[in-house]
Amino acid sequence: MQDRKDQDSRTLLKRLKDILSAAGGGQDRLDQITHNIADSMRTQVCSIYLFRDAETLELSATEGLRAESVHRTRLRLGEGLVGRVARTGRFVNTGNAPSEPGFRFMPETGEEVFPSFLGVPIQRVGEKLGVLVVQSRDARQFSEDEVYGLEVVAMVLAEMTELGAFKGSQMDNLPLVHRFPQMFRGSTGQEGVSEGNVWLHEPRVVVANPVGDDPEKEQARLHAGVERLRETVDTMFAAAAMVGDGEHMEVLETYKMFAHSRSWLKRMEEDILLGLSAEAAVEKEQSSARSRLELAADPYLRDRLHDLDDLSNRLLRILTGQGVDTGAEMPANPILVARNIGPAELLEYGRKLKGVVLEEGSVGSHAAIVARALAIPLVIHAARITTEALNGDSVLVDGDQGIVHLRPEESVAAAFRDKIAMQAEAQSRYASLRDLPATGTCGETVQLYMNAGLMADLPSLEGSGAEGVGLFRTELQFLIRNHVPRRSELAALYRRVLDNAHEKPVMFRTLDIGSDKVLPYMKPQDEPNPAMGWRAIRVGLDKRGVLRMQLQALIRAAVGRPLHVMFPFVADITEYDAAYRILMQEVAREQRLGHDMPSDIRVGTMLETPSLAFAPKRFFEMCDFVSIGGNDLKQFFFAADRENERVRRRYDTLNSSFLMLLKQIVARCEDARVPLSFCGEDAGRPIEALTFAALGIRRLSMRPASIGPVKHLIRHVSITELAQVVDEALDSGMPNIRRPVTEWLARQ
Repeated sequence: MQDRKDQDSRTLLKRLKDILSAAGGGQDRLDQITHNIADSMRTQVCSIYLFRDAETLELSATEGLRAESVHRTRLRLGEGLVGRVARTGRFVNTGNAPSEPGFRFMPETGEEVFPSFLGVPIQRVGEKLGVLVVQSRDARQFSEDEVYGLEVVAMVLAEMTELGAFKGSQMDNLPLVHRFPQMFRGSTGQEGVSEGNVWLHEPRVVVANPVGDDPEKEQARLHAGVERLRETVDTMFAAAAMVGDGEHMEVLETYKMFAHSRSWLKRMEEDILLGLSAEAAVEKEQSSARSRLELAADPYLRDRLHDLDDLSNRLLRILTGQGVDTGAEMPANPILVARNIGPAELLEYGRKLKGVVLEEGSVGSHAAIVARALAIPLVIHAARITTEALNGDSVLVDGDQGIVHLRPEESVAAAFRDKIAMQAEAQSRYASLRDLPATGTCGETVQLYMNAGLMADLPSLEGSGAEGVGLFRTELQFLIRNHVPRRSELAALYRRVLDNAHEKPVMFRTLDIGSDKVLPYMKPQDEPNPAMGWRAIRVGLDKRGVLRMQLQALIRAAVGRPLHVMFPFVADITEYDAAYRILMQEVAREQRLGHDMPSDIRVGTMLETPSLAFAPKRFFEMCDFVSIGGNDLKQFFFAADRENERVRRRYDTLNSSFLMLLKQIVARCEDARVPLSFCGEDAGRPIEALTFAALGIRRLSMRPASIGPVKHLIRHVSITELAQVVDEALDSGMPNIRRPVTEWLARQ
């Protein structure tokens, strides 16, 4: 009996394969498919519903329902039994459809005479494509074998959809898959705009033949692929074990468990017996597991989804031979599109990229830091773009607004090109200011520094007109390696940085890890609020070996030259005092060893917590310089997580309360005669930068591209006049002073 069912299933899939290979339009194929499925399953109705957009399903073909309802009957996601299947990714099987919760009667289809209903999702690795439905006049539930068989058919339909079998044309009403212009509204990771063509970081694996002609041959291919996969995982496991215990071993244990799972292999073998190819069987089980795990309440189980996804993708690449290098040629103006990407992988692409678009990521992620270093726009949280984008598609990236236009209409592209041209023209005007000081019409001068983190940044030091590096992020060299870098490697790097700075000052911030910056070889901390947890100087003081090694490298790199060391995220005077003493101990040690020393050593701190604004006067007197870390200070001042899109834009930098805090910091530093700077995204925004200068902050550090616009504005206005406007606005009790500042600027 089972052999006969397997044979029936393979016969049906063979018919579907023939339909796929035959000439004809997408609607013809769908009509033939619904007829063949209804005939094979001996039901009176078979219908296919496809997504018109992310929220709308449309009846695209039917055998048994009224023909005039095709392309007219539509449901919202979650509406009716069909919408329920699409929303949950789980089948619905009932002998009395009208009695089911959420049932929606659609009189135009004539379905009232078919009470039996079986609907299964048409989905491909988490991507919802539609719903496949069979109905019959007999009031009965469909058997487990029938449900399983229809799921196998739905899997083949999903692959046929991916292969373009049902693409719309001018002759029918089917959706034009991968053809419509699409706009994705994400978040700004790095400002800037660019136009180019899509380059997928991890091209989708395409299952060219979802139907297997020879089950024995397909099972042999599956077993060979799984064996190779197990060997790979075992090799990874053995290599990781040499490093020692840690969370990475727990991840690999899970990998190993999945790879050696007999039940996983058995389900794929059963899929092949029903007529799927080996790779289609892998994708079917991957999609089924996704549907189950995405609904799990347990976060641990949801995390396992990523492990299973990665393992399944590895197996698919083994079976199809479609590795990361697929032979496709990178376009001339590549815009990288990915779910997420690590800093080392992004650096490998280098400056050839014109922009980056990620489905995940965060404003403080490694990728965002590298994108800033490479001076390319980055948009994050662009949901589902990897599903919709194809290699070579035209794409516009607006990092200023956090918007991506995929396959844009010409009118949109023309307006976007005008914006790019205007920005390019403005930058060329700013270039003429490169060697001029940022001096206001009142004679007050502001020093403009740049932020950096890579050697690739340093050419911008001359080109932007920056007077030095106000922040050199040393953690990037730790993030892009699979092991702790050696002291000699760091010393050589820091020496090259100073060489390329050509005697301009460089403020080296010591290792700032933790929060969203976790080293690949460091066990992540399970913290409820990592931004306020074990990070930066707290890690350095607890893991003193790494801090000492980095300080030694800095001392050896700065031989005969001034060295500026800045400690991050200091919240209490005792932390600065401890870090300062460690540095002095390393200086004494280097002298005892007879090493040549820096000509001068200046030690400062990042002021990123409100607590430090109220530190004893002795703290400020101990510092050679103080740099306000604007991004962190603002998020802690307003209790608004900058990784949370709902709140991070809620509070304005020109809020009076925040400016009053800055005024207090300015006064404390002036009283202790310690130089003060402001470092962060807001320093590179001209209106904010000018306001900071009016408060008395005379050094600003920003990304190189922002120096021109900031300098241009400062040179055209009186800082002392604006200071009076700011003081009057603050004294008046206004909650926000942006309006009086912009009105004053408009009059200038």
